[in-house]
Amino acid sequence: MKDRIQIRQEQDSGVTTLQMQHGKVNALDTEFCHALTARFKELRASDTRASIITRTGTTFSAGVDLLRILDGGVDYARAFAPAVTKLFEVVFDFPKPVIAAVNGHAIAGGCVLACAADNRIMVSGSWRMDLPELLVGVPYPTVAVEILQLIIPPQYLQELIYSGATMRSEEILKKGLVNELVKPVQLMDRARSIAQRFADIPAPLFAQTERQIRQPSHERDPGVLKNFAARRCFFPLPARSTRRASRGWSARRRSR
Repeated sequence: MKDRIQIRQEQDSGVTTLQMQHGKVNALDTEFCHALTARFKELRASDTRASIITRTGTTFSAGVDLLRILDGGVDYARAFAPAVTKLFEVVFDFPKPVIAAVNGHAIAGGCVLACAADNRIMVSGSWRMDLPELLVGVPYPTVAVEILQLIIPPQYLQELIYSGATMRSEEILKKGLVNELVKPVQLMDRARSIAQRFADIPAPLFAQTERQIRQPSHERDPGVLKNFAARRCFFPLPARSTRRASRGWSARRRSR
């Protein structure tokens, strides 16, 4: 049974907050990716001047729902691969400011989703960010690598991607995955303050500058959705080690 998807939307002074609620940990599956992508497409055409993505609870997103991939087989994977790629792309290329208010754990695809934003604030504490995709046999969609390459300093990029090491808040800040750490009670006020400051930049100027910053990514990978890696990023399906990892991931997901 699929978890119910809720994306609550609030607007204040031109800043839209999207509260993502999908199961216990906002696991990325085809339906959730489509729903969040559609919401960003609506915001693109609206008069909103900046957006915040966040969630209540202790997990921003636990990343790809590996059990759905394993249970759904090739047919599900063929539908999911372009859906998650499109979600990353629509946030990364959004022409208005996007702030990720990271309320807790941001794992794998959840980490990539946060990094696709223009600014990331995270609650301080023992929360995790990591990139364990290769450890569980899941190749990165090309757009995910481009996002991480823009955000993570070069001296840390390969280490984090290849090792899949778990990072806690101070290390997450040091290695550039977030811009700042705040106390949990300060998270949304700080996110709104930054969003408002970004929203005060003239919209055409912000969009032009963002395109300039992301231009090298697009030159390396024009039309991410047409890329071989985007269409085939979950084939072949994971082997026995990945099945064990996905079961462990699922157990951790249920316990949070």
